[in-house]
Amino acid sequence: MRKRLATACLVLLVSILAGACNLPRPGAAGTNRPLEKNTAAALTVEALGTELAGGTVPAPVSAITTSPQAAPSETPAAPTATASPASPTPAASTPGSTPAPSQTAVPCDQAKFDGETIPDGTVMTPGQSFTKTWTLKNIGSCTWNSSYSIVFISGDALGGPASAPVTTGTVAPGQSVQISLALRAPATEGTFRGNFKLRNPSGAIFGLGPAADQNFWVEIKVTAPATAMIDSYCLADWTSDAGTLPCPGKAGDTAGFILRVDAPKLEDGSIDNEPALWTNPQVGLNGQISGRFPAVVVASGNHFRAVIGCFYGAANCNVKFALKFISDHGSIQTLGEWNEKLDGSMNHLDIDLSSLAGHSVEFILSVTANTASNGQQAFWLHPRIE
Repeated sequence: MRKRLATACLVLLVSILAGACNLPRPGAAGTNRPLEKNTAAALTVEALGTELAGGTVPAPVSAITTSPQAAPSETPAAPTATASPASPTPAASTPGSTPAPSQTAVPCDQAKFDGETIPDGTVMTPGQSFTKTWTLKNIGSCTWNSSYSIVFISGDALGGPASAPVTTGTVAPGQSVQISLALRAPATEGTFRGNFKLRNPSGAIFGLGPAADQNFWVEIKVTAPATAMIDSYCLADWTSDAGTLPCPGKAGDTAGFILRVDAPKLEDGSIDNEPALWTNPQVGLNGQISGRFPAVVVASGNHFRAVIGCFYGAANCNVKFALKFISDHGSIQTLGEWNEKLDGSMNHLDIDLSSLAGHSVEFILSVTANTASNGQQAFWLHPRIE
């Protein structure tokens, strides 16, 4: 009995103590909050005090949050974008205005080659007089006048002056002028070249090209007049309807051929001591062969001379000879045509070239077959300009 009473007393005591734990604690007037909420508020105030002490000013809040604080996330917050300085906005163009272009200064004295007479390699006879003309364009910023000169720089002066006026008037920037010099071929054979530039009124020398340092020139080939064509026959361009022919050619070539024959036997049976050009046309009716010689400057009083015919024994020879020319890069023109066949007689040509005096002329020797027979064997005996 006593044991039961003791147990009951013990249970009662425990119950009283448990109820006492749930009784409210005395606080500020008007408050009736659970203990854990008061504790959370106290912790919040304590944290704020700590931040103020450390110099950190927290963001203002509209109310104190009394709910438990959420644990901070382990993932770092995205960085706040920093605004880049704004790019300068180009000023608006005024309607109708044009921005000033960037310009490169143009040199005062500068020239450009625009053409010439007497092309490089033109054949001259010894001592032959001729006029060389260059066409130059003023591409500088200064106007040329009579105080500007053409001056000899190097090479062979070809009998020309050391200097001469460029013009008797003016040549404005962008304009062209023709500058001519009276020259003379040397008395000896060979290739000769004279180099020239320009000189301004201050004595400064200038020429062609971007740096105004390049020469312009005249270049000629001097050949003895009596052998000009026979000795330089392989300098000519020989062609037939089959195309370009080799020089010297090969006798019997049906495409046509060209050969030099020394001491030729002519159709009258005589043997000549002067050389001949054997110009055999392409086999077939109207088959032809032609040789276009390098340009020569024709002098006043010059003649073209040659003897034309068929070689001895060439029974099938029946051809038409033609002397043609191209003057100053123009069109092909004909000076004369002559039919020849094996009849024992030959044609002595003496053509006055006075109408071509002073011009750069390419002469063309041509032979055309009047029949389809092979073995035409036409010749030009000692063709020359003298």
